[in-house]
Amino acid sequence: MSATTVLARKWRPKVFAQLAGQEHVVKALSNALTQNRLHHAYLFTGTRGVGKTTIARIFAKSLNCLTGITATPCGECSACKEIDSGRFVDLVELDAASNTQVDNMRELLESALYAPTSGRFKVYIIDEVHMLSKSAFNAMLKTLEEPPGHVKFILATTDPQKIPVTVLSRCLQFNLKQLPPALIAARLQYVLEQEQLSFEPAAINLVARAAQGSMRDALSLMDQAIAFSAGKVEEAVVRVMLGAIDQGYLFELLAALHERNGVRLLEIADNMAARSVAFDAALQELATLLHRIALAQIVPQAIADDEPERVRLLELAQAFTPEDTQLLYQIAIHGRDEIDLAPDEYAGFTMTLLRMLAFAPAKGGSQPARVATIAAQPVMASAGKAATACEASPVGKSGHIPAEPGSISPISSSEATSAGQQPDWGTLLAQLNVQGMAQQLAKNCTLESFSDKQITLCLAQEHKHLQANKMATEKLQAALSDYFAKPVKLNIVLGKTETATPAVVEQQAKQLRQQQANDSIVRDDFVREAQAELDANLVTESIKPIQ
Repeated sequence: MSATTVLARKWRPKVFAQLAGQEHVVKALSNALTQNRLHHAYLFTGTRGVGKTTIARIFAKSLNCLTGITATPCGECSACKEIDSGRFVDLVELDAASNTQVDNMRELLESALYAPTSGRFKVYIIDEVHMLSKSAFNAMLKTLEEPPGHVKFILATTDPQKIPVTVLSRCLQFNLKQLPPALIAARLQYVLEQEQLSFEPAAINLVARAAQGSMRDALSLMDQAIAFSAGKVEEAVVRVMLGAIDQGYLFELLAALHERNGVRLLEIADNMAARSVAFDAALQELATLLHRIALAQIVPQAIADDEPERVRLLELAQAFTPEDTQLLYQIAIHGRDEIDLAPDEYAGFTMTLLRMLAFAPAKGGSQPARVATIAAQPVMASAGKAATACEASPVGKSGHIPAEPGSISPISSSEATSAGQQPDWGTLLAQLNVQGMAQQLAKNCTLESFSDKQITLCLAQEHKHLQANKMATEKLQAALSDYFAKPVKLNIVLGKTETATPAVVEQQAKQLRQQQANDSIVRDDFVREAQAELDANLVTESIKPIQ
């Protein structure tokens, strides 16, 4: 590697084929060049280091290559070589950040009136064009409205919102996207292999994530890592260089959270403080790790097979529920936002951990069958005696007590009708694959009638807004059809549902669990002793049943 050429310049793409991650822009420009359907002004937008200026220079070569207008410039002719070296007289690059005034723009536009000296087109690349003054934009506007045929403008900006609409409307706009870490890592690996430098994949992944979507920043960081590590790019060295947090701490924190071990959490935080770990960065890294765990839970294939932390990520993905992960992620990013408001970083960090411990989602799945049955019995028994006001169906209400969770046997429509009875709606609903508004609609209905081809439900007037959601009704009907493996017509009528809906049964069960929890705490000997010795009062609102 040349001692004077940094990686970002040495490995800058010189043809469209070498560009990574901006295929949508490359395809559009290549088609325009191939078909010779060229516009007079182009606008490239996107964050720093994603390829705006690089694409502009390749496009300039495509326009002026001596082989003709082409999407694949030769790179060997005088025009291509001069553009690559920055010596092409008909390519003018202007940094608007340091040339904001109208005089600079007028001088540039005056030169645009003259024919190219050696090229096919005069190409003007104006970087950070949003920095131009209002008068400079006005001066540019006239040329954009009536451009000379030999002039092409290529504007680039990180902030298109600041460009006047009158200018935007006269440009073909292309938005360059941030590059994903995996793509950046692949490019870095290729560069290091070509440079014949040894590296650890984990170190490359660290640099790729730290670049935040910018290939230029990634190559600059890699230059720094090479110098920092004396030529061998190792994870430990790169982590120190970036000030990145030792992932071991983060995995230990999540393990302690899973075990609900507050003592261990604070112990880990103290160890981090002893090593002068930046807690703001630790929360950022923790949020990043939780994001990767969420990916492993929902899209496992997103975690590469050669990912160094793959096994640990998958273990945590199994240990936490998706709801756990989402909540912990939210607490982590909010904790980072608030850390400057804390008495000190240690207090802000540990308070965030304690919040994760305090507000973790309730564990466990369905409640024991005994609790569900006890809760359902008084409601369903009274419901069986109540008169119904839904007159839409000649068939009586279902008063069956739901079976124990996990012991439900699917009831086919033919079995139910042949036996002269209809299935319990709560039992049937538990087996349907419905969520969201469709589930809420179903929970607030009672079963009116059940036949081989049609199911009629009764919905109370106070919940009629659920019936107005056509999509919810369609999803519920589709779920019933899937369950019975045949088309089922769903009919929902409004009326007074005096029998217990699944929503009522669920609420009754919840209230029973809360009452049992209250009674258990009140009778607890330790609680009674604490009240007596400390003259303490029991805050009943803080009592939550174990899920």
